[in-house]
Amino acid sequence: GYGEVARFRVSILKQKGTVGIVLRQIPTGLLTLEQLGLPAQIKDLLFRPRGMVLVTGPTGSGKSTTLASMINVINQERDCHIITIEDPIEFVHPKKKSVIVHREVGEHTQTFGDALKGAMRHDPDILLLGEMRELETIKLALGCASMGMLVFGTLHTNNAPKTVDRIINAFPADEQNQVRVMLAGCLSGVVAQLLCKRQPKGRVAVHEILLKHEALPNTIRSGAIANIRAIIESGKNDGMTTMDWSLMDRVNDGSISAKEAFMKSSNKQAFQHLLKPGELEEADH
Repeated sequence: GYGEVARFRVSILKQKGTVGIVLRQIPTGLLTLEQLGLPAQIKDLLFRPRGMVLVTGPTGSGKSTTLASMINVINQERDCHIITIEDPIEFVHPKKKSVIVHREVGEHTQTFGDALKGAMRHDPDILLLGEMRELETIKLALGCASMGMLVFGTLHTNNAPKTVDRIINAFPADEQNQVRVMLAGCLSGVVAQLLCKRQPKGRVAVHEILLKHEALPNTIRSGAIANIRAIIESGKNDGMTTMDWSLMDRVNDGSISAKEAFMKSSNKQAFQHLLKPGELEEADH
């Protein structure tokens, strides 16, 4: 009688003498990329014919919401065949310009790897992977991106250099050179995401953004992953940003407190120098 009032992602567990349950509400309306605080250059990633776009961050940082918003833009503006593979399905996209097939691990397929193998036979333009944890999934995702598909995926990493490291180090040492070559050829962008406490209430996302740059492929191929930080810092005018810069932007526009930003910053000593004198002390009062 009430229609669709709300949707939740539910996890139930047994504990001593009782049962526990965790419910995470899935937003019914999708935010725009602008509302998520993402720069205009991110939209360019959605119109690439091929490549790999990774949205990363800890559990509960809004990765699924960001990916769903990206797919929504594609669905509104591109005539594509999209396959989403999730565990469970979180966002159901209605048909607009694109044809979207939603597959759930455990319901429609046994594993992410099985679903990816099947997807290769179904000629999709775009693949969305809810998780890229196992070696087989990462290997198949790289293969799909190298074959000419646009692949979106998530990893539980906190910044862009760690994301690249995570993919390469998932493979045995004797395969890592080949993986670096594949990743260098297909990585289009990384959006690392954290959620911060918004003032006076709510939450706001902050991002580290790495976009494909002429120096990026050689940096990945050579294994000089630490140099990715310099690529981001030199690419500010192209829409790239470090997590600490993004945090500072949110402090300056009043979205988050200096204390919250400092706690979430990756280089606390350097971040203190970005704050105004006494700003951190004022936040404690």
